[in-house]
Amino acid sequence: MDFVTFKSFIILENMFRITIFCLCCFVLSVQNTNAQLTQDTPESVGLDSKYIQNQVDSIMALGITQKAFPGSQLLVAKQGKIIFHQAYGYHTYDSIQKVNLDDVYDLASVTKITGPLPALMKLYEEGKINLDVPFSRYWPDWKHQKDKKNITLRELLAHQSGIKPYIIFLNEVLKKGTIKKRFMRTQKSKRYSNQFYKNLYIKNRFKNKIYRQIKRVKADGKKEYLYSGIASLIYPQIIENITGVPYQKYIQDNFYIPLGCETLDYLPMHKNLENAIVPTEIDTIVRKDLTKNWVHDENAALFGGISGNAGIFSSAKDLAKYMQMLIQNGTYNGKQYLKPSTVELFTKIQYPNNDNRRGLGFDKPLIGNDTLSIKKAYPAPQVSPNSFGHSGFTGTFVWADPDEELVFIFLSNRVYPSRTHRNIYNLNIRPALQQTFYTHPNTPSELPNN
Repeated sequence: MDFVTFKSFIILENMFRITIFCLCCFVLSVQNTNAQLTQDTPESVGLDSKYIQNQVDSIMALGITQKAFPGSQLLVAKQGKIIFHQAYGYHTYDSIQKVNLDDVYDLASVTKITGPLPALMKLYEEGKINLDVPFSRYWPDWKHQKDKKNITLRELLAHQSGIKPYIIFLNEVLKKGTIKKRFMRTQKSKRYSNQFYKNLYIKNRFKNKIYRQIKRVKADGKKEYLYSGIASLIYPQIIENITGVPYQKYIQDNFYIPLGCETLDYLPMHKNLENAIVPTEIDTIVRKDLTKNWVHDENAALFGGISGNAGIFSSAKDLAKYMQMLIQNGTYNGKQYLKPSTVELFTKIQYPNNDNRRGLGFDKPLIGNDTLSIKKAYPAPQVSPNSFGHSGFTGTFVWADPDEELVFIFLSNRVYPSRTHRNIYNLNIRPALQQTFYTHPNTPSELPNN
């Protein structure tokens, strides 16, 4: 064999090896995309279980002793493997019922990314909604409202619309602390069938009163970042109008049921779950009771518990399946739920030049987050810029990092016994826990301050 022939042979052999390597990488990538969550150890993904256990135990103990929450649980999955899932504390401070791994939590605003958002993503990729036409095309109430008629769905989902943050619709139901009987009754009837709580029923047409107030709500026209949950109250009705299918059934049939999420849903008391449902706040205003089994958020409760801003309950494992589907580019266990291009679009920052970190519905890390200390970062400093998630008022937090193939689920009832308890924020509990799964054991860590 002459030198030229030998050199050609070597080149061809190297090309063959590269081709085989690329094919193997492609097959592994496809397998990972189609993956279903399995159980494994931190060591299986290059992490140190002893370090993680010590860090998490310390942070959780601090949170409980400082009454950031009576109990909580943490689930972390990496590379398609659940590498940590443990429960801490009790449902309440009486230390009677321990937190179990299958307990179900009121997700509060995490509902925004697990309820209406996947439905809107699906309708977008089917060409049934447009992000950049006036939203009044889908919600005619705004067609003649000068401050809102040209607002787009993109602006609404990215909180760039200038609409005021919140309306307390409960004020319409109460007069000097007493329930108005024309809006709420203690007995179910044909006209009062939407259940607010176990012994309270809201008038079916009360949602029309809410819609009338949303019609009049003001937008400041500044086109600056301002978090607002108002539009999420009307997304379910828009989804119904476009699909012709009841909103709850649409998300069940297209997402929850095929994903195998038995607890991820509205109205857990109607599902006859064996799982315990963790209580939230002792309501001294309307329910006069420890809020349990029914949604904590009053606006969602006024819709009968089914709303776009709150109302969904879930276990940690079911939430992990949903978030894993998203970091696998819309595919889980061999089934495609959303196109990769849709997931990429909705999970990226929409208005970076306006100092707005938000994606479409999804929350994102603070811009420049990796330069901040754990006391100022949101969420953990080392999460990638491509990561996304959402927090909930009740003390819930979910986050997915596609670059690190990491899903982080933290569930608590920090509003027990009262929403005035804010040590979950003051102690930076959730960023500190999250940072644990990015930190090497030999790196000095920043635990929350006592």
